[in-house]
Amino acid sequence: MDCKKALTQCEGNVDEAIDFLREKGLASAAKKEGRIAAEGIVEAYIHGGGRIGVLVEINCETDFVARGEEFKTLARDIAMQIAAANPLYLNKADIPAEVIQHEKDILRAQALNEGKPEKIVDKMVEGRIQKYTKEVCLLEQAFIKDPDVTINDLLLSKIAKIGEKIVVRRFCRYEMGEGLEKRQEDFAAEVMKQINK
Repeated sequence: MDCKKALTQCEGNVDEAIDFLREKGLASAAKKEGRIAAEGIVEAYIHGGGRIGVLVEINCETDFVARGEEFKTLARDIAMQIAAANPLYLNKADIPAEVIQHEKDILRAQALNEGKPEKIVDKMVEGRIQKYTKEVCLLEQAFIKDPDVTINDLLLSKIAKIGEKIVVRRFCRYEMGEGLEKRQEDFAAEVMKQINK
């Protein structure tokens, strides 16, 4: 019925009807923002023979949807995204103000050191900060399976298709040896030590 209504609305133009349906789906996704998403799953993903591990909690409104194959596939795709792209934050609002300010200070100094005029430096910094947030925020990142789509766009399309609010609540990513100081060895010195024994 939705297809028939869309074709009628668009006077039989199939391309316009497709766009109309897509827009309608995203509009209906926006209406679902106020709903409570208390069901869902925690997806685990291990990559690289155990070198990277991800846990991600994705919520929806009903356990029926949470058990569905499409929802599970979405959760797995997002877990793979986290493993591959290593986001530091869920969204822009999660980035501490001091982190943004620190990045701005560094980017400003870089631009001035490059000899850029003072009057355009601020615009350059803002552009680079937007690029930075796209790299470190999961919802802003380009989807690894379709770089033309962000993770937020992917969620909105799934909300429109499934008909329920879907939220990535939190995630955690572990990488083997991350944060540990690695032993630095001078191979030549080690060989010489062995020879002199």
